[in-house]
Amino acid sequence: MAESPSALTGNPQDAQIESLDPANWEEMRALAHTMIDDAFEWLQTLDDRPVWKPMPDEVKRHFESEAPSQPQGAQAAYDDFKENILPYPMGNPHPRFWGWYMGAGTVTGALSDFLGAILNPNLGGGNHVGNYVEAQVIQWLRNMVAFPEGSSGLLTSGGSMANFTALTVARNAFGNLDIRHRGVGAAGGQMVVYASREVHSCMIKAVETLGLGSAGLQLVDVNPDYTINMEALAAQIREDRAAGKVPFCVVANAGTINTGAVDDLQAIADLCQAEDLWFHVDGAIGAVAVLAESVRDRLSGMERADSIALDLHKSMQIPFEAGAVLVRDEPSHRDTFCVMPEYLAHDKDGGGLAAGKYWFSEYGLQLTRQFRALKVWMCVKEHGLERFGRVIDRNVSQAHYLGERVGEHPALEMMAPIGMDIVCFRYNPGNMDTEALNALNKALLIRLQESGVAAPSYTTLEGRYCLRVAISNHRSRYSDFDLLVEHVLAIGESLAGQE
Repeated sequence: MAESPSALTGNPQDAQIESLDPANWEEMRALAHTMIDDAFEWLQTLDDRPVWKPMPDEVKRHFESEAPSQPQGAQAAYDDFKENILPYPMGNPHPRFWGWYMGAGTVTGALSDFLGAILNPNLGGGNHVGNYVEAQVIQWLRNMVAFPEGSSGLLTSGGSMANFTALTVARNAFGNLDIRHRGVGAAGGQMVVYASREVHSCMIKAVETLGLGSAGLQLVDVNPDYTINMEALAAQIREDRAAGKVPFCVVANAGTINTGAVDDLQAIADLCQAEDLWFHVDGAIGAVAVLAESVRDRLSGMERADSIALDLHKSMQIPFEAGAVLVRDEPSHRDTFCVMPEYLAHDKDGGGLAAGKYWFSEYGLQLTRQFRALKVWMCVKEHGLERFGRVIDRNVSQAHYLGERVGEHPALEMMAPIGMDIVCFRYNPGNMDTEALNALNKALLIRLQESGVAAPSYTTLEGRYCLRVAISNHRSRYSDFDLLVEHVLAIGESLAGQE
């Protein structure tokens, strides 16, 4: 029987080994407790600080210095963090951060990241518990969106990689043409993905990276509510086929990035079935809203998709990064990515560390994969899916509350229907042309953000610049939106007066 390492007498040369572990474990333990106490205090007092503030030039210059060649110590590193990093975050944990579409994170999620980093496994594969945790999380997500038993999935960095993974499978699975080995030329014409012009820009990157060129993404007109126009979509597919192009996939939006609009998923599913096209749902914004009673019915048809992209670091508030892709046809998913060199050969039913039934490297680009599943697993264990649904419901309610407040003031103008939990509006005193209004609202947003009161983001709809309030924040209160409206009116009035 082999002796345990603690029973070995050791080699004299071991005394000369320089480790990266703490020289004094008790000092490091005390510093770690300080870090946690400071972090908890920072989260508990978010309201006492601005949502965001610009970095002074001297702080920016601080990050131009050379790397130290000699140890400075953990305490010095942490002191530097407190002085030059902690005061200048992006701000998304704050209750009045509504920029782009970002979750606020949770305490348990952050602690889970710490625990995952302590274990520090590689979830590319192997016979260890991390892969079973990810497999269970994928099972939970599959059940959440009513995908069938046996469908596959993968946790990713976010929606961009989830969408890229799904489109890669869709391309390779098309027509039994063995595109993986023969390339896209095997299709005999320009392969085309279809989506509304409101689709996320990651789709452009995906089709270009897949070798389809920018011509491989056909953007279709939308209805007044910013959902895809089904007649235009069907007509475009017919026109492209007649021109010798090769349609192979339609991307439906379960929540567009600009306004949160949800395409008619049932209608797209029917079209894809009739036209023999891959049906992919970009659910980075809204797929997890199946947990919310106020949204669930609008997502009907998503369960018919061939693949779905989800972002758990948005409405489920999991700390970055936490995306996911689900694929109905597991063999197509694995056949797209599986490579088996001799150094990765394994017997899933055998023994040793190289066994184990889950090898996630066979379902995506990455071989090295962090233990992001742990924070999802622990947060779901802590809160349960119904609580996440209630938080989403409240954010949707808050969006409509903000829309009502906007409607109370003649100088505020809604720019689009409220899609789930995204509100687009602008300040409009009524005596300016579009160019002047765009400039006014750009200046208003910058002043609002720099005031530290609130941090919405922006978009341009039909050439009109507007404030975009994406409410994916479990800390937001209704009174926060009263404050937002108050300050938008005050800043807008001041700027309009200057004009």
